[in-house]
Amino acid sequence: QVQLVESGGGLVQPGGSLKLSCAASGSFRFYAMGWYRQAPGKQRELVARIISGSTTNYADSVKGRFTISRDNAKNTVYLQMNSLKPEDTAVYYCNLENLQGVDYWGQGTRVTVSS
Repeated sequence: QVQLVESGGGLVQPGGSLKLSCAASGSFRFYAMGWYRQAPGKQRELVARIISGSTTNYADSVKGRFTISRDNAKNTVYLQMNSLKPEDTAVYYCNLENLQGVDYWGQGTRVTVSS
């Protein structure tokens, strides 16, 4: 029902910045959109989430460095990542939860933080 397409990943040096985008296809209502990441050898974890009405939640590890935002007209959510650290290296996945509680996932975009 919903297709999510992530973009913006890439290679960046420690201390640098990246901005990820996730575009959701179609016209629909949603409860929340967010970003998860999975680093090598680790479980997938919540990074940031924004709920309809603009309430946000962040993992402790990214608070003060990452900012999630959305453009409702474009059905797009963004993740601005600043002061990146090597431990931020992961595949980042976009998530959408609809009003019925059904989750949809993007294909993922890889972020590598390295010198």
